[in-house]
Amino acid sequence: MNLITIDGPAGSGKGTIAKQLSQELKLNYLDSGAIYRILGFHLKENNIPIENDALVKERIQKAKIQFIENTIYLNDRDVTDAIRTESIAKMASLIAAKKTVRESILDLQRSFLQKPGLVAEGRDMGTVVFPEAKHKFFLTATVEERASRRYKQLISKGFDVRVADLVVEIQERDFRDTNRTISPLVPAANAVIIDSTELSPSQVIEFILGNI
Repeated sequence: MNLITIDGPAGSGKGTIAKQLSQELKLNYLDSGAIYRILGFHLKENNIPIENDALVKERIQKAKIQFIENTIYLNDRDVTDAIRTESIAKMASLIAAKKTVRESILDLQRSFLQKPGLVAEGRDMGTVVFPEAKHKFFLTATVEERASRRYKQLISKGFDVRVADLVVEIQERDFRDTNRTISPLVPAANAVIIDSTELSPSQVIEFILGNI
């Protein structure tokens, strides 16, 4: 079964690349970061403290998460745009560092690997969730470029943000993601590293297709 993992930091473009690649190759698609955002949104909306491991685990097990075309559902509710705010991104980064959370959603993430195959993107797809993947890529870009991309994305959705603030938030998230003790953000030993700072999405996809 064809399995491709694309890991990388916030704003590196891995979501855009993975989604387009899955469409190009007609494979299933997993946005693992969205799962953490969904859970962050769910916990915040219900005032559930992330320190309460038992309650957090219970909520995760009961949550119904679906990716249907370009829409993300939580308990049959469209949360596609609601989970894309910076406050939810921060919440997602915080809960992603918790062992309880990561262990609870591991089976959920792996369940997306179904015929004819999967393109999985996140921060530990190639290192922890699908270490057996034959094709692994690690996508990165400068902080400034990632903040610029995030700015354009949020502005297009009607959010009021500043590039300078996004630079700081991305730097803080990079630090949390790379320094956490559980599944830190690092390239898999056998991953192909791609710096997308000066590359368009089509150029990145062309490169990946030439290396699988």
